[in-house]
Amino acid sequence: MVLDFYKKVQQVLQEENRLILMVVIANKGSSPGRKGFKMLVSKQQMYGTIGGGIMEHKLVEYAEKLLDEHHFDPFIKHQIHDKSAPKDQSGMICSGQQTIAFYDVDSNYFSLIEDILSDEIVTIHYSNQGIKIDEPENYKWLYTETNGLVQKAYIIGGGHVGLALSEVLSKLDFEVHLLDHRENLNTMTTNRFVQSKEVVEFESIENHIPEGDNIYVIIMSFGYRTDDIIIRRLVDKKFKYIGMLGSKVKIKTLFKNLEADGFDKVQINKVHAPIGIPIKSETTYEIAISVAAQLIKVKNCI
Repeated sequence: MVLDFYKKVQQVLQEENRLILMVVIANKGSSPGRKGFKMLVSKQQMYGTIGGGIMEHKLVEYAEKLLDEHHFDPFIKHQIHDKSAPKDQSGMICSGQQTIAFYDVDSNYFSLIEDILSDEIVTIHYSNQGIKIDEPENYKWLYTETNGLVQKAYIIGGGHVGLALSEVLSKLDFEVHLLDHRENLNTMTTNRFVQSKEVVEFESIENHIPEGDNIYVIIMSFGYRTDDIIIRRLVDKKFKYIGMLGSKVKIKTLFKNLEADGFDKVQINKVHAPIGIPIKSETTYEIAISVAAQLIKVKNCI
């Protein structure tokens, strides 16, 4: 996601020469904007997110006004998601808080962006001294990240288990994306733990998930019919991990039908199903933890 974001920054700078970059450098509690979330605002474009909602709308308008003024030094704004807070109210009521750094990005950043987009792994430092590759000294505030390969988890199914798994993975080294085919699903609407969420047609699910050695696919849709649609479109793709939630009986039947329809048995056997490590999980969070543990095991090549 870091590389994708900075490719967009590079593109917008080439087109417009100036933009405002907002970076969430800290968060606490159930904040919709989590550390590392980014958004750019230019005269003609917006890209990314710092958490959404009225807060994001308000800060986008603020960034647009900054573009009409002279260049400025980096600064931060605290946002508290509680209407009873004496100051720094975000306008949201989901509790928690976050801190957003504002950067005035112009053509002077081209060299830095080229370093970030290079093949070398670099550490990016966001501080009151600007955005730099070299670690700043005597800084007032600091957030760091690398441009390395991000482990991306695609959860297919926005129900209760998907919500719990999103929360667990958000505390680990995973960038979490959520997909479902149901409009206005409450557990998906209230999910504040993911980088993106999207309502899609499962019949074209393969168009929404990239292949790669850093891609983890977790299938936990509404039932057998949708699981069958999804797995038929993803089983032959190249992922670091693919797993499916379900009982042993359901999985056995589904896989048997796949074989009967000519799907490769080797590919089918790569699917972790039933998903998760065997800890006799019963509750949604127990299932989420068992799945997260399996993802960590695969990630760390244990």
